[in-house]
Amino acid sequence: MPTQDEEIARHLREALASGELAGIEGFGKPLPEDAGWNATPEALRMPFKILKNAGFVPPEVELFHERAALTAALAACGSEAERTATRQKLSDLEQKIALRLEALRVNGTL
Repeated sequence: MPTQDEEIARHLREALASGELAGIEGFGKPLPEDAGWNATPEALRMPFKILKNAGFVPPEVELFHERAALTAALAACGSEAERTATRQKLSDLEQKIALRLEALRVNGTL
C-alpha cells in the first residue's frame, strides 16, 4: 500500500502530465517569501507557520500587530495630549512584548 506522500506525488505527476498544473498562477516559480519569516526567531518559525496555516494567531503575533497599529496611530495623532497617551500605550505594550519574549527565552522556546 502506498504511503500518503507517494499518493500525493502520484496525483501531482498526473496533474503535471495532463497540463492541469500549468494553468495555475505562479506555476514553475518559487513560492513567495512569507512576510516576517526572517524576523521570526528560528525556533518559532515552524510552530508559528503551522499555527498560521491552521488559522490560529499566537498571542505574540497579536501583540506585534497591536504594536504596529499603535505605531501607525502615533504617526496620525493630531494633538500633543493624544500623542503622549499613545506613546504611553506603545511603551507599555513594548514592555509587555519584551517580558513575553524573555519568558520564551527562559523556557527554552527561543
